[in-house]
Amino acid sequence: MKYVTLFEGDGIGPEITDSVIQIFNHLNIPITFEKYDIGQTLYEKEGILISQESIDSIKKNKVALKAPISTPIGKGFRSMNVHLRMMFDLYANIRPAKSYKQIKSRYSDIDLVVFRENTEDLYIGEEKKINDDEFIAIKKITRKASRRIIKLAFEYAIKNNRKKVTCVHKANILKLTDGLFLEEFNKIKADYPSIIANDLIVDNTCMQLVLKPENFDVLVMPNLYGDIISDLTSGLIGGLGLLPSVNMNDEYAIFEAVHGSALDIANKNIANPTAFILSACMMLEHLGFEKEATTIKEAIECTFNDLDNCTADLGGKASTLQYTQNIINNMAKKSIM
Repeated sequence: MKYVTLFEGDGIGPEITDSVIQIFNHLNIPITFEKYDIGQTLYEKEGILISQESIDSIKKNKVALKAPISTPIGKGFRSMNVHLRMMFDLYANIRPAKSYKQIKSRYSDIDLVVFRENTEDLYIGEEKKINDDEFIAIKKITRKASRRIIKLAFEYAIKNNRKKVTCVHKANILKLTDGLFLEEFNKIKADYPSIIANDLIVDNTCMQLVLKPENFDVLVMPNLYGDIISDLTSGLIGGLGLLPSVNMNDEYAIFEAVHGSALDIANKNIANPTAFILSACMMLEHLGFEKEATTIKEAIECTFNDLDNCTADLGGKASTLQYTQNIINNMAKKSIM
């Protein structure tokens, strides 16, 4: 039995969490979830954004599944998500982007993975006031953080039969900070001669992703570029509703969908749970349940074959509950076959 810390989150979080639990229950996956409130939901109950009990649960289980959360404006942390990443030193944010032939988008052959350094860059949150008309933000890049995210990207490429790793940077302008990141990339790539390694300026990367996304495989980059480019890749495949992710280091892993809590559609039974289900599949693979993860992903693709059985944002007519049941039905069909 595996134990996983579970945050149902805010907004649509409880609805899409229920989808995951239904699917896991159908497959009888030996995972016990330890549920905790977090973010706005917890703040409204207890006046805090995260409990010590839930932190202890993550430390014990090493793995968490987190639905989208909201950080109340002006309360506590600037971002609960950023706080969790910093608290557990989750230096790697990994976001796969895969197109599905059944889902309407501009491209049909995308299968890439963004590796985003998760602990520094402008996201350290150090801003200073010079005077009433002038402010600065500190961009921090370290050799240690650069090396570990770049090495992880190459290791992932080897393990998953990927062919190429691209370093994204702005070292032509930011010669010290991004220059350091690129320097470490050029050192580390020599240890992986079987992997094609190249680098691109971030603005050129955005253009090339739109023109020829099929040319990309694994991309690794500092924090800010990773935040922007991973959202760009979601647009290439049909939206944030299809984009899973994990924040991790060598000890801990927190899996989550990339999209937000969507408070405006909460409790309407119309949310698309796909990204969160796919994040749960990444978690299953991390825990050694590769077969179960494959079964779920194949059932999702089968469900895509009739878009009427999908949620409205995917072009369908199904509610969240109906879409979840359609995935379960397709899993049942595959088990019979």
